[in-house]
Amino acid sequence: MDFDLGARLRALRLRHGLSQRELAKRAGVTNGTISMIEQNRTSPAVGSLKKVLDGFPIALSDFFASDFSSHQKIFFSKDELTELSEGKISYRQIGRDLTGKALQMLHEVYAPGADTGRSMLSHQGEEAGVVVKGKLEVTVGADRKVLSSGDAYYFESQRPHRFRCIGDEDAVIVSACTPPSF
Repeated sequence: MDFDLGARLRALRLRHGLSQRELAKRAGVTNGTISMIEQNRTSPAVGSLKKVLDGFPIALSDFFASDFSSHQKIFFSKDELTELSEGKISYRQIGRDLTGKALQMLHEVYAPGADTGRSMLSHQGEEAGVVVKGKLEVTVGADRKVLSSGDAYYFESQRPHRFRCIGDEDAVIVSACTPPSF
């Protein structure tokens, strides 16, 4: 099967909810250029394609490696979750490629004593979570609270924050973050 650059660009553009005109404006090219590439009526030079992809933005390597087909996976079995970490904290992400996605969902497991570190985390967006099992100490700025099963948190991620498992059993959390931070 031949690689269809035009179809791939179109699928990526639609996945981001952009018109040809909007992508052209972002990339600093004409909408005719976008149209010609999507119809495979022109084969852009690498530099030109990079300029177009900067309108998303996405790296050339990700453009060629990712699957941007219109059929998006909806359901995931537990063994299809993507492990993002190693060690005492497990972050298992729903979905592999979050390019163009606004939300990241995680199934988190903190081993007893596990801690995100003395240095507080801080990034753009918002995050929320529900403790499913165990006890999790959540520190956001000067506020600190130990949460148990059924308790939850929600805060702006720019505020310095930290998570730590309290007690002798795993803390299990289901969380969401916007935009994806991993």
